[in-house]
Amino acid sequence: MLRQTSFAFFFSITVSCVLSKTITVFIAFKVTKPNSFWKTWMDLKKANYVVFICSSVQALICCLWLSSSPPHQQFDYNTYHDKIIIQCNEGSDIWFYSVLGYMGLLAAVSFVLAFMVRTLPDSFNEAKSITFSMLVFCSAWIAMIPAYLSTKGKYMVAVEIFAILTSSAGILSCLFFPKMYILLLKPEMNSRKLILEKRNI
Repeated sequence: MLRQTSFAFFFSITVSCVLSKTITVFIAFKVTKPNSFWKTWMDLKKANYVVFICSSVQALICCLWLSSSPPHQQFDYNTYHDKIIIQCNEGSDIWFYSVLGYMGLLAAVSFVLAFMVRTLPDSFNEAKSITFSMLVFCSAWIAMIPAYLSTKGKYMVAVEIFAILTSSAGILSCLFFPKMYILLLKPEMNSRKLILEKRNI
């Protein structure tokens, strides 16, 4: 009963964190003057509010889903004549695709914002990493939907697990592997002097 909703809620927290980071990067390069309007938005609390509000909307959708038409156990007698398949019926396809659509909306907004600031200086710019991570995330879930609709039984679960693992790996690898590469293999690049030299160039 809680499998789909818990996955949707926790994934929304993840994408909300990426969206909050994207907004922070976007605003950081808008603050060019000491008394800029955008300076009031450079606050950790406001970033936390973004995560809280975005994940709360998904939590509300999940609560409405569980209260109106919750997922339930279903027996499939038709696929195989000699086997009974126990599978998860989502209850309401509308609510199921609503939680997926909301996650897609968060990812799309994050992708668009990151794409807009991708050409800013590399020394301080994480927008490229966020852009690629959201591109992998969206691609995995867009490819998952037709595959999910065209499969039955245990293969539906396999498709969903593959989409979850692929999108998670995309976010982690695109956001953290470049940093880990510099920290572990190229520590000389992680210096204030080198960053200032790049800025002067």
